[in-house]
Amino acid sequence: MERRYKGIIYIIISAFCFALMNAFVRLSGDMPSIQKSLFRNLVAAVFAFVILAKSGEGFKWEKGNFPLLLLRSFMGTIGIICNFYAVDHLVLSDASMLNKMSPFFVIIFSYIFLKERVSIVQALCVIGAFLGSLFVIKPSFANVNLFAASIGFLGGLGAGAAYTCVRRLGQKGEKGSRIVFFFSLFSCLVCLPWYIFDYHPMTIRQLLILVLAGLSAAGGQFAITAAYSYAPGKEISVYDYSQIIFSALLGLFIFGQIPDHLSILGYFIICLMAVLMFLYNNKRNKIA
Repeated sequence: MERRYKGIIYIIISAFCFALMNAFVRLSGDMPSIQKSLFRNLVAAVFAFVILAKSGEGFKWEKGNFPLLLLRSFMGTIGIICNFYAVDHLVLSDASMLNKMSPFFVIIFSYIFLKERVSIVQALCVIGAFLGSLFVIKPSFANVNLFAASIGFLGGLGAGAAYTCVRRLGQKGEKGSRIVFFFSLFSCLVCLPWYIFDYHPMTIRQLLILVLAGLSAAGGQFAITAAYSYAPGKEISVYDYSQIIFSALLGLFIFGQIPDHLSILGYFIICLMAVLMFLYNNKRNKIA
C-alpha cells in the first residue's frame, strides 16, 4: 500500500508538471510549435544525459530494441508537436483533455501490435471516450477551432502509440532513462532543420519561459517514470487525469479561459470512462 501511495503522489506531481509545461508553452507566445518542441526536448535530453552518466547504466540500448526506440521517438515527437499546436490554439484544458486520449489509444495499439486481449468492458470504455472527445472537438464547419482540435486529437494518438512502444520496451528490459534520452535527442535532431530554416527570433523572456517549459516536462517525465516503478498503471493511471483540473485552473487564472458546456460534458464522459476502466482493471486483477 505504501508503494501504491508513492505511485499516486508521483503521478499527481507528473500531471501538475505537464499542466505547467502546457501553460509555459502558451505563455511563450507566437512561434512555431516545432521551435517550442526543440527547447522542451533539449532540456529533457540534458537531464536524461546527466542521470544516465551518474547511474553508470550506459547509453547503449538493449539488443534488438533500436527499431522500437526509433518508433517510440517518432510517434512521441508527432505527439508533442501536435499537443503544442493545440495548446497554442485551444483552451488549455481542451488541449490537455485531447492529449489524455492516449491511454485509450494504448489499449487499441496494444491489441493490434502486442496481441493483448481487450475485454468487452474495455472496448466499451474506449468507444465512450471517443464519443466524449467529439464534444471537445465539436466536428462542424461552424467550429473555427476544428483544425486545432483535430491536431490535438492526433497528438493523443501519437502519444498513445509512443506509450505502447514504451510498454513493449519495458517488457524487453530497456531502462526508462535511456528511453527518455533517446526520445529527447531524436526529437531535437528532427526539429533542428526546421529551427534553422524557419527560425523565429525570441526575446530573453520567451527563451526563459521555454526553458521553464523544458524543466517542467523533464520533471513530468521522470515523475511518471517513478510512479510506474512504484505501482502498475492499472492501479494509478486514473490519477493522471488530475492534469485536466490543473490545466483548467491554470487556464482560468493565467489566461482567463473558461471551457464551454460541451467541452465540460466531454471532460466528464472521458474521465468517467477512465474511472470505469480503472475500477474494472482493479476488480479483474483481484479475481486473477
